[in-house]
Amino acid sequence: MTRTQHTTHALVALAAALVCGMAQASNYSKPVLDAARDDVKAQYKVNKDACDKLSGNAKDICVADVKGKEKIALAWLDYNYSGDAKDQLKLNEAVYDARYDVANEKCDDLAGESKDLCQREAKTARDKAKADAKLNKKVADAVDDAEVAHMKADYKLAAERCDTLSGDKKDVCMASAKARYHERW
Repeated sequence: MTRTQHTTHALVALAAALVCGMAQASNYSKPVLDAARDDVKAQYKVNKDACDKLSGNAKDICVADVKGKEKIALAWLDYNYSGDAKDQLKLNEAVYDARYDVANEKCDDLAGESKDLCQREAKTARDKAKADAKLNKKVADAVDDAEVAHMKADYKLAAERCDTLSGDKKDVCMASAKARYHERW
């Protein structure tokens, strides 16, 4: 495996980890983001040039794979730059769209009902991944809402405890309660 292929595979694996919620954004600086984008684009060109040596559907599959990996890598970089949920959603979409495009191209090697079934299976896999992403977002939103509710309840209880104190002790208690609970939501 070449260095370029290894780097691309590493980016795809990291993107998959993000999709599964196993990693968090590391927020690159803008110069690092720009340089990494340039590197991904250069690697794309090298990999696409390798596809040009193929012919027929093998070339189409190779190009779909290379395009998908580039799209995933760029989405991964954007997510790591921003840490934003919107960019994480784009990363998730890039992953399942890339898988679909490659799977759909592989179907072109088949004919008749086998090809139709292959295309339906590829579409079903993509649709299931979309549904899972939507579910994961809803779960994450529900978890966030629950955490805020817990934090508010904990703050309210801490504030009530502080109300039993007076003077500097009360001020210290309230400042501590705000730092531990209130400021997070």
